[in-house]
Amino acid sequence: MGVGRVAWGAGLFAGACAIGYAVVHWPEAATVDQELFDAVNAGHGPGPDRVFVGLTELGSMYAVGAAALTLTVLGRGDAATRAMSAAGTTWVLLQAMKRVADRPRPLDADPDGTRQLIARPVGMSWPSSHPAVLTTFSRVAARELGVGAAGCGLLSALDVTVAASRVYLGVHYPSDVASGVLIGRAVARLWPRGRA
Repeated sequence: MGVGRVAWGAGLFAGACAIGYAVVHWPEAATVDQELFDAVNAGHGPGPDRVFVGLTELGSMYAVGAAALTLTVLGRGDAATRAMSAAGTTWVLLQAMKRVADRPRPLDADPDGTRQLIARPVGMSWPSSHPAVLTTFSRVAARELGVGAAGCGLLSALDVTVAASRVYLGVHYPSDVASGVLIGRAVARLWPRGRA
């Protein structure tokens, strides 16, 4: 693994932690986070409600497991194994980070001011594991499969959409999902590459 990959991965991880630290320790950052949450969670009609409820679980371990199974059936088991292993490692890492950070979810901090469109997830708020797991899986799988720039751009759009869905649905703050995406990218960057 090259020094550049390690530096990028460490930088992405440090950025995610800096976001989490800022919203907990700096009132100005917490205010901006809350204002962004309020704007996204306010609701924009039944159409977006249905879309985000439908898309949010693409960041679950169940969804990436199904994607890994599909890759395996299509003869790309090595890529599936590497991507699933990276996603699983990301999930375990984030569960530990949630216990340390112990940040309440928006619906716990302000039940009357939060539109909750899905069941309350287990665990704390920071960092968000759905966008982290999806980002890790999609980045490692894309690298292993040789997906080009256009495909990676579409995967990035999916990562951001799932991240936004978590805020829209009332289960995460924007800082939680931003940190999740950055951690997902960090793990993917640091994850060992398959042999060509």
